[in-house]
Amino acid sequence: MLRDHYIFSNGRLKRKDNTLYFFDEADNRKSLAVHQTDNLYVFGEVDFNSSLFNLLNQHDVHLHLFNYYGFYAGTFCPRNKKASGFTVVQQSAHYLDDEKRLHLAKSFLHSAIHHMLRNIRRHKEKTEEYIRNIEHEATKMVSAASIQEVMGIEGRIRQHYYQSFNAILKQDFIFEKRTKQPPQDPLNALISFGNSLCYTAILSEIYKTQLDPTISFLHEPSTKRFSLCLDLAEIFKPLIVDAVIVSSINNRVIAQKHFDFLEGMVLLNDEGKKKFIKEWDAKLSTTVQHRKLKRKVSYRYLIRLECYKLIKHFIGDEPYKPLKAWW
Repeated sequence: MLRDHYIFSNGRLKRKDNTLYFFDEADNRKSLAVHQTDNLYVFGEVDFNSSLFNLLNQHDVHLHLFNYYGFYAGTFCPRNKKASGFTVVQQSAHYLDDEKRLHLAKSFLHSAIHHMLRNIRRHKEKTEEYIRNIEHEATKMVSAASIQEVMGIEGRIRQHYYQSFNAILKQDFIFEKRTKQPPQDPLNALISFGNSLCYTAILSEIYKTQLDPTISFLHEPSTKRFSLCLDLAEIFKPLIVDAVIVSSINNRVIAQKHFDFLEGMVLLNDEGKKKFIKEWDAKLSTTVQHRKLKRKVSYRYLIRLECYKLIKHFIGDEPYKPLKAWW
């Protein structure tokens, strides 16, 4: 079974023969089974060479880099062995057709709303007002005639949703407004860090399919970003990221001591990142009985299945129906 590895220390990641080694600053060596690795997440200052990247390419290992502050910096993706010109052409055609694009954009948001309501209905006695506000905004989706309208609805719904965290969370974590670059309070720091992990997990799964990660529908495609990851993240942020945030705080896995309060920003410290990642990995590995496949699949594999459903939609095999958790 493939797994992810996280590197927080400074040092060097190198290849020796067909083995992957990490050497820390004291020259302590740790081997990593490259053939059992899916993703490498690097948070420390780590040196690499071309020989290492050749090995990662051979074994389809994705390398995700984060900067000094823990913000996502970029990804090394192995050569795409599943590229399909036909699929990319059909994916592009759905972007260029306004009606088809709007349909997909609304589909992603319908799934997001379903999962947001699913989260806060578990605390219905405290969140009835937020549920009503979100349901009211959701009714406007039917008449939305442009991507801009859909994005406006999404923004208002997300604001009501995050405000409901003040009624759900048990510790002194308060949501006032969403701040990203940089996050200005512990809750925003958690949201940003969790969302970064979500984007990279989705990117890794997209690259295992024939989809092009730069052609998106809800979010506008642009240079220097994988915007399809942002589209699919609408589905999985409330389902995975937010669920991990709420459980980590309410079960006191994450507390105020796990943050660094710097000038103008608040960030998870290394201990906080490690604790959150442990919960994140456990969530991704959690399995549910799939109603159509008749077998158990992990949350991570649900992301891949969403990619497959999009491909079937693009090539005309089966209309896309976004994931709506039934369990």
